[in-house]
Amino acid sequence: MKPLANPIPEARDAIELPIDDLAMRVLRHFDNEGRVNRHNLTNKPAWPEHGSGKELDEMMRALAEAYDWLERHGLVAREAASGGHGEWGFITRLGQQVLEDRNALDAVRAGHRLEVDLHPSIEQTARRQFLLGEYDLAVFSALREVEARVRQLSGADKSDIGMKLMADAFKEGGPLRDPGMDKGEADAVMALFRGAIGTFKNPTSHRPVEYNDPTLASEIVLLADLLLRVLDQVEADKAE
Repeated sequence: MKPLANPIPEARDAIELPIDDLAMRVLRHFDNEGRVNRHNLTNKPAWPEHGSGKELDEMMRALAEAYDWLERHGLVAREAASGGHGEWGFITRLGQQVLEDRNALDAVRAGHRLEVDLHPSIEQTARRQFLLGEYDLAVFSALREVEARVRQLSGADKSDIGMKLMADAFKEGGPLRDPGMDKGEADAVMALFRGAIGTFKNPTSHRPVEYNDPTLASEIVLLADLLLRVLDQVEADKAE
């Protein structure tokens, strides 16, 4: 069988592709066709050169999954005239950005990482800033919340900031140190907080820092989320 000009490969290859890879090929297919139609996409007679039998059936299911992935991530949408329930759709503004700049897909994938339930204290600010593409602000606001929470729980002064605040809070005899924890492990907790603040929060406090990699920025926000949940446990332990 001759190589296909269509960005969607033959059935046996299409069903092996990761869902986001196949979805991007479907998006390019829609762009080439100049129209978006879910029914036509998953109509077996439309793909006579791609395979047959069980493989083609599996390909139709894979294409349906890929379409749903595109819709879920805001790259395609149903036509408004259909009331949002018809088979006709269009490539969204975000979808056009992804077609024009593959780096935009990295932002979509990174945003998907933040679809988990973030800690309530950063849910509104960090997520919103990230989705607006303000990755440096998302990182700063998330870690600033960690710093503020440590200050609050430890009873530190408002002027106490940064790595010194983390060290004083979690050092031996410090207010947030778990006296029942192994010394090495307790020191590691202190190092975790000091490292996170020193590496990712302090630089953004002192100078403009651009996070051009949305994946890196999303992982830092998730690190802040983890630290805030550790602090929730510290607070619960202190209350017992």
